[in-house]
Amino acid sequence: MTAIESPCILVCSIDMATGYCFGCGRTRDEISAWLDMTPEIRRTVMAELPARLETVERKPRRETRRARMARERGTA
Repeated sequence: MTAIESPCILVCSIDMATGYCFGCGRTRDEISAWLDMTPEIRRTVMAELPARLETVERKPRRETRRARMARERGTA
């Protein structure tokens, strides 16, 4: 079995303004269909990801674990 190339970096949260994942730049539909896509379609999507990532906010809207821990340290 061969590995399927994926842009996933395990930062899985969708920017509500653009609909793109903060980590990889894919849409929910692309993420869910990734394994069923042909290698050519996956490469086409991957070529678009750098431009998409430029349009997403740099911070997820929800508080991250790291931010929460820093906040808690500051108030303790």
